[in-house]
Amino acid sequence: MAAQEKARRATLTDVASAAGVSKATVSKTLNGRDDVASETRERVLAAVTALNYRPTTSRTPAAERRALAVVFDIPASPYILNVLQGVLASATDEQLDLLTRLAPGLGTRTHRTVARDWIAEQRACGAVGIVGLTLSEPDALIDAAADAGLAFVMVDPVDTNHERMVSVGSSNWAGVRAAADHLIALGHQRIGWIGGPEASDAARDRFYGFSAAMDAAGLALDPALVRADQFDVATGARLARELLTSPHPPTAIMAADDELAVGVLATAHELGLRVPEDLSVTGFDDTPQAAWTTPPLTTVHQHLDGMGRMAVQTVIAMSMGKQPASRHVELATSLTLRGSTAAAPSAAAPAGT
Repeated sequence: MAAQEKARRATLTDVASAAGVSKATVSKTLNGRDDVASETRERVLAAVTALNYRPTTSRTPAAERRALAVVFDIPASPYILNVLQGVLASATDEQLDLLTRLAPGLGTRTHRTVARDWIAEQRACGAVGIVGLTLSEPDALIDAAADAGLAFVMVDPVDTNHERMVSVGSSNWAGVRAAADHLIALGHQRIGWIGGPEASDAARDRFYGFSAAMDAAGLALDPALVRADQFDVATGARLARELLTSPHPPTAIMAADDELAVGVLATAHELGLRVPEDLSVTGFDDTPQAAWTTPPLTTVHQHLDGMGRMAVQTVIAMSMGKQPASRHVELATSLTLRGSTAAAPSAAAPAGT
C-alpha cells in the first residue's frame, strides 16, 4: 500500500491542499498570472517542488490564444506576398497568431457543408476572424463565416458582390486612368491593353479606367489591341507577341498588373524592340520586381501592405462587434514613373510631360 501511495502521481488537488489554497489559485500561479500574492505564489511553488507535481496540460490553454486566418489560392504571387506582409505586420502588432491557409479546392468550396466545416476548423484553431486574399468563388465561405459569427474580410474580391461581404481594395479605375493619361500625353494613340480575368472586379475596373481615358482624349479604342487572360508573366508574354507581331502594332502597351507587364517586356526584348524608344510599357501594383526590370517599370502604385493592414484592423473591429462604416474601402493609388515609358515614336512629347 505504501509503495502504491508513493507511485501515485501528485494532482492539482494535492498541491492546493499542501499550500493551503484553492485549485484555482494553483492554476493561476502555474499560468504566470499576476493577480497572485507573492507569498502565496512561493507557497504554491514550494508545494509543487515537494510533491514533484507535473502539469498534464500546457501552461497556456489553447482557448486563451487568439489567431487570425489568412486564406488565398496562389501563395507564390508577388502581389499576394506583399499584401501578406501587411497582414503579418498588423497581426503581430495585435499579438495574434497568423494562420496561413490555402482555400478549399474550387470544386468543393462552394458546397455549404465543406465551407461550414472549414470555417469551424479555423474557429477551433483560435481564429477571431479571416482575411481572404483575392479569393475566387468565396460566397459559401462568407456565408458560413457570417452564420458562425466569425469576421471575414476580402482583399480585392475577384468574382463576388455578395451582400454580406466586407472588402478592402484600391482605386483601380483612377489608377489606370492616370497611367493612360500619361501615355496619351506622351503622344501615344495606338495603345494596347492586356488585362486580367473577366471575372475579376479589379481587372474589369482597370479596363474601364483605360477606356475612359481613351474616350476623354477622343481616341478610338481598337478591339484588335485588347487582350485579357490570367494575371501571370507567361500570359503577358504570349498576348504581347500577338499584339506586337500584328500588321499595325501599338506604340504602347498597358498591362493590368506587373506580372503581365514583365511578360510584355520579355517579349519586346525577344523581338528586338527597344523599350521605351520603340514601345512604352506600364503595369499596375508597383511590386518590388517593378524596379528591377530592364528598364525599370512605370506602374500604378497601390498600397499592398496597407491593404493587408486595413483588412486586419477591420477584422479585429468586427470581432469586437463593431460594423465598418463602409462595406467596401478603397485605398488611393498613384503613378510611379520609371524608365519604361517615353514619347511615342516619331512624336515629340508635349511640353511639360
